[in-house]
Amino acid sequence: MLATPGPLPSEAVEDRWAFEVKQDGQRAMVYLPGNGTILVRARSGTDITAAYPELLPLAGVLGARKAVLDGEIVALDDQGRSDFERLQQRMGLAGAPAKAGHMAALTPVHLMCFDVVLLDGRLLTGLPYAERRSLLEGIGLAGPAWSTPAAIVGHGGQAWEMARGAGLEGLIAKRLTSRYEPCARSKNWVKTKVHRFADVVIGGWVPGRGRLTGLPGAVLVGERRDGLLHYAGSVGTGWSQAERARLAALLHIAAVDFCPFAETPPVAGARWVLPRLVGEVRYSTRTRAGRLRHPSWHRLRPDLAP
Repeated sequence: MLATPGPLPSEAVEDRWAFEVKQDGQRAMVYLPGNGTILVRARSGTDITAAYPELLPLAGVLGARKAVLDGEIVALDDQGRSDFERLQQRMGLAGAPAKAGHMAALTPVHLMCFDVVLLDGRLLTGLPYAERRSLLEGIGLAGPAWSTPAAIVGHGGQAWEMARGAGLEGLIAKRLTSRYEPCARSKNWVKTKVHRFADVVIGGWVPGRGRLTGLPGAVLVGERRDGLLHYAGSVGTGWSQAERARLAALLHIAAVDFCPFAETPPVAGARWVLPRLVGEVRYSTRTRAGRLRHPSWHRLRPDLAP
């Protein structure tokens, strides 16, 4: 069951919803047949059990009880927040168990269990979320590499402020009466991301294709530190056609033959401009190298000096 992007439920109805922290990891279904084995599958259905050996002890936690759990595999940073960049070091190692074991010692993962769809041989998809959640919490999943994070009923506004203040990715609101809908992107689960804003300087652009021929497909942006312009990422969404055309005219005027960034970004077909256009972008988080993740254009800032 997948969540639909959207705003948080309003204060008038928020007592009908539970709010969970949105984790930035790899979605997984965990099968515990009650015989001392475990099977972990990705959203695609791929068997990824061998990629995460630290989850293997979970096979014996429930004894002979049969269960299927829904959750997110994450790698946590020093503040206990999910860090997708760290997790990427662990993904794709299902076919290399020796390397997976080595990486488990360097970059351990944690399974955040947030739903149970089968328990003691009984299919639970027809039960409302509130009942499934109660059953999940009753299992008592708390181990070195797995847990059941808290869900808060109501108080969405306060949960949002806490998530934003803690630098978390966002929240997922789940309707208390909703059934589990396999393979569906449901409006009964709503994901709302915490977007941050940054002022950036445009140092280059990449021409668009198709209907965007002659217009920027993306702009290459940077941030100034120690007198140098450091590359912060590529922004390719957030404009209307008119805004893109206006920006194209400004970029052509500012064209230069040299790269203005401290280090040339590894972007094929880049065209460079004088670093004098300032823009404001939305983004979700930053990589450890300081790059913006999921940036989208918000507006030009002619009021700011580059």
